[in-house]
Amino acid sequence: MSLDKTGLAEQLDGVLSDLHEAQTDWLARLVSFDSVRGNITPCQTWLAAEFAARGWSVDSFTIDEVDVEGKPGFSPVVEANYADALIVVATHDVTDPGGRSLILQGHIDVVPPGAPELWPHPPFEPQIKDGWMSGRGTNDMKVGVAEMVFALDALKAIGYVPDARVHIETVCEEECTGNGALATLERGYRAEAALIPESLNGKLLRAELGSVWFRVRVFGRPGHVLSSAGPGANAILAGYEYAQDLTELTAQINSEARDHPWFGNIENPVKFSLGKIRGGDWLGSVPSWCEIECRISVLPGTSLPKMRERVSACIAEAARRLDASTDPVIDWIGFQADGHVFEPGTDAEATLCLVHEQVTGKPLETFCQTATSDTRQYDLYFDIPTLCYGGHGEGSHSPFERTDLASMRETTKVIALFVAEWCGLQPVESGKV
Repeated sequence: MSLDKTGLAEQLDGVLSDLHEAQTDWLARLVSFDSVRGNITPCQTWLAAEFAARGWSVDSFTIDEVDVEGKPGFSPVVEANYADALIVVATHDVTDPGGRSLILQGHIDVVPPGAPELWPHPPFEPQIKDGWMSGRGTNDMKVGVAEMVFALDALKAIGYVPDARVHIETVCEEECTGNGALATLERGYRAEAALIPESLNGKLLRAELGSVWFRVRVFGRPGHVLSSAGPGANAILAGYEYAQDLTELTAQINSEARDHPWFGNIENPVKFSLGKIRGGDWLGSVPSWCEIECRISVLPGTSLPKMRERVSACIAEAARRLDASTDPVIDWIGFQADGHVFEPGTDAEATLCLVHEQVTGKPLETFCQTATSDTRQYDLYFDIPTLCYGGHGEGSHSPFERTDLASMRETTKVIALFVAEWCGLQPVESGKV
């Protein structure tokens, strides 16, 4: 149908103002779920009921029900029960589509809140102050889920539904493997474009780093604490030596990255993190073992085997330097994610540029992200043009995580107009399946 774009934007302003309190309450309810890895089901069950109440068909399934192992984009599953890793895909469909199909995807898994002493309030009891909502998952990325759902709610409130198939997906495992997004694709959910509304401060993602996660089990030379001990005898202290060598490897890669076509203008884009350490069995003994769990970024253009090869060589050299009596053991755990560059100039990007400028009055900016998202699963491995774009927030993965509620409303309007342009619209009563 022919759209009055100015009139539609004005109608959306009114309805989104009316819906703002309901959207804020809905986001607060979503944030109240402690949806860390292994505790996904309650949140997803609530979402499935919310989607069904909107008249969408709902497919709830676990990653265990889908054959993802060994597929492009798969990452190893460690310390996870995929029989409880619930995915929800809701579908709006029409009998005779006139527009282009779309995937709207958001992840509902959140990183652990960490030390409760550092939080100004309980992490899963969201607080609103000065137009911001704080709490674990507010910004990364439950606000994005609220935006994509209420974009469709707003269109329906003024009498329209998309004139094409739209899949509304809420996934888990985004924070550690990406296997949730992969499961939706391997289950057969495809579209002519995908939009993932991560909170990116009103910018469009142009390129992102990949990530490799690994565990190194280090062995010492155990004995009584009174015994003499040379370098590397204490496995826990040796673990820090390995981490230091990996830090130096990262500095070397960052030096090489100065000429990278997408990340050369970012100082030290490649990040190394020693995220977990544990070891030893008895306070009166020299520790015989230590495990360090680490991540390191992967630049676009660097293959995962090559990055794993460099990490392995670094660890082997550290073992020689420390005169290790037993070789360390490396396990590749979690993310084995390629770096990725989004092809500029797609129809989907042009559409987003158009509606972003219409709403904000400013051209859409792009940027390169020194982190990893689910976008590669759709864009890189399944050739679905994918946009990663969202509103304003700060403090993700920290005790000060919060999202800007005014930006939530603005981003919801952008997504609604994107749906109108990309999918087309038809009146609510026109034969939705």
